[in-house]
Amino acid sequence: MPHLKMPRKPQPLWKEWDRKAQKCGVRHTVYSVNGDEYTGEWLDNKKHGKGTQVWKKTGAIYDGDWKRGNRSGFGTFSLPDPVTGEYVKAYSGGWKDDMKDGFGTYFYSETEYYEGEWSKDKRSGWGRMYHEDGGISEGEWLNDKLDGQGMFRLANENRYEGSWKNGMKHGPGKFVYLDKGQLYEAVWVENIAKCGKMSDFGREGAPAAPVYPIPKIHLLDPEAVLKDARATLPIEED
Repeated sequence: MPHLKMPRKPQPLWKEWDRKAQKCGVRHTVYSVNGDEYTGEWLDNKKHGKGTQVWKKTGAIYDGDWKRGNRSGFGTFSLPDPVTGEYVKAYSGGWKDDMKDGFGTYFYSETEYYEGEWSKDKRSGWGRMYHEDGGISEGEWLNDKLDGQGMFRLANENRYEGSWKNGMKHGPGKFVYLDKGQLYEAVWVENIAKCGKMSDFGREGAPAAPVYPIPKIHLLDPEAVLKDARATLPIEED
């Protein structure tokens, strides 16, 4: 019995074009309608793997890891300098769901930058901020502000060490005046010291020590006085 071969039914052209348009694996540069361009790896029509994205409107460039169309993993984000046009690194570190996440360094300017942990595009976790005036903020961060235990060091090396809340000194802490050789131990409420005690602290080697040392306080029980004062403040002490 003769075998009859049925002719193949022709497919519409749009199906062939659609098949060729499916992006998967390594591709050359792909341009978007708005002028953005991406060069790198794809999976199921989404940026996935290693790749570089250039945004036409801002000139920004991202080079790093992608996952299902979003920046995820490790990557570097750079912006063109408005004067020279050369690319300047803005952030380098971890990403998740198109937001800074994990450990990374963000450059606010040439002399001001933050290095530490991020969560959902905000400084959260442990980190250190270098300020333009030479100061340093270091410690626990939450929603872009110091929150928890931390330290703020001025350019002259004087520093505060203690509790923070919402970016303000809040709770027990101490301020060390290395230039004067003095130590102030106190309880703060929203950046204001409410009660504490000042004492000499290495004043012999201090460059701007006061002429006279701090006199002794003649109280029968100074610690009890401080304890009673702290009890009136809205602070939860450990």
